[in-house]
Amino acid sequence: MQGMDAPEQLDDARYVSRLTRDTLALILAGGQGSRLFELTAWRAKPSLYFGGKLRIIDFPLSNCVNSGIRRIGVLTQYKAHSLIRHLVHGWTALRPSGREFVEILPASQRIGGEWYRGTADAVYQNLDIIRTHKPGMVLILAGDHVYKMDYGPLLAAHSETGADMTVCCIEVPIAEAAGALGVMTVDDNGRVIAFDEKPENPTPIPGQTELCLASMGNYVFNTDFLYEQVIKDADTPGTSHDFGRDIIPSIINKYHVQAYPFRDPETGQQAYWRDVGTLDAFWDANMELISVTPQLNLYDDRWPILSTQEQLPPAKFVFDDPDRRGIAIQSMVSAGCVVSGARVSRSVLFSNVRVRSYSQIDDSVILPDAEIGRHCRIRRAIIDRGAVIAEGTEIGIDAEADRARGFRVTKSGITLVTPDMLGQHLHFTR
Repeated sequence: MQGMDAPEQLDDARYVSRLTRDTLALILAGGQGSRLFELTAWRAKPSLYFGGKLRIIDFPLSNCVNSGIRRIGVLTQYKAHSLIRHLVHGWTALRPSGREFVEILPASQRIGGEWYRGTADAVYQNLDIIRTHKPGMVLILAGDHVYKMDYGPLLAAHSETGADMTVCCIEVPIAEAAGALGVMTVDDNGRVIAFDEKPENPTPIPGQTELCLASMGNYVFNTDFLYEQVIKDADTPGTSHDFGRDIIPSIINKYHVQAYPFRDPETGQQAYWRDVGTLDAFWDANMELISVTPQLNLYDDRWPILSTQEQLPPAKFVFDDPDRRGIAIQSMVSAGCVVSGARVSRSVLFSNVRVRSYSQIDDSVILPDAEIGRHCRIRRAIIDRGAVIAEGTEIGIDAEADRARGFRVTKSGITLVTPDMLGQHLHFTR
């Protein structure tokens, strides 16, 4: 039986590898992330830190590399300096060549003197670059979601169904999708028959009144069809030049648009995917990582999430006195951190965080280079990069007191503190 199965499996692998080699991936990384408020005041959402040492953009990039897609363009726009620095420093392992590269495609007014006016326009303005690579298919990816996905089966499914366009989709609660995600309706064969971009009242999945079928913002296009549609959109007056708002609704009745459900390949169940587009969602997704067996496994060497590796010393915990003990419990603590006579519980500490003696941190996300002074109490908070918290400060204990000091407190009680809120100015790129 093994002898009969092996050639077919090998042929399948070769088929997928041919598809991935012939695909150009475009990662849309110009998002402002306005629902993250001050956390994205100085950085694009895809460059936001996540998981102790990563940035969000590392997930689609790693998915491409792990899937065998080595021709990648990253389209940037909003406050992209830190994002571009990260790409240059962390993603130069792919050698520039005709078959392997990561290209940064900033909004450069290549056509008509306009900045990117939408996701479709971002692709349209780079058509001359896309054409030079002569891809068989174009994979368009959102650059601001956290997930692990093998794009090979997606490309194979697109090819096998004969679709003009394929949309990756996931089942999400209606309350989560309302006003935030594109929602589609499909027929019994998975063909998209309706698409609404960020509706306030999403259409539920038949028989599942609490769930809807949401777009992940990942699309596969036959290359010539993509050219045709973005050029047509550019010539259409009154359009917002967006794939979700304009192109998909305009083509579903005339062309074959297929839905591709994103599922765990081992269990067949709903796969892990997070849109960390709000402060609560960002905090929740980071907190999920400290559980014993999180859905998102960052320790999986079969599908590593790659990133830049700053040379830092190991994390250190010092002092072991009865009233001053450096300790971290059920937490993730990154390189360069020093927990000096303080207690950290159920928290994520990014690189180079300093926590001084007698302080207590609970259920919090502390971004790189933050300093927590002595005798501080921090609970259910997000502390932005480089913030210096003065001795004796309490954060997340009294919501009204936090608001009075200019901190942002979400409806669920998560407190955001940035250097700007503290009147501090950073000397490095965020």
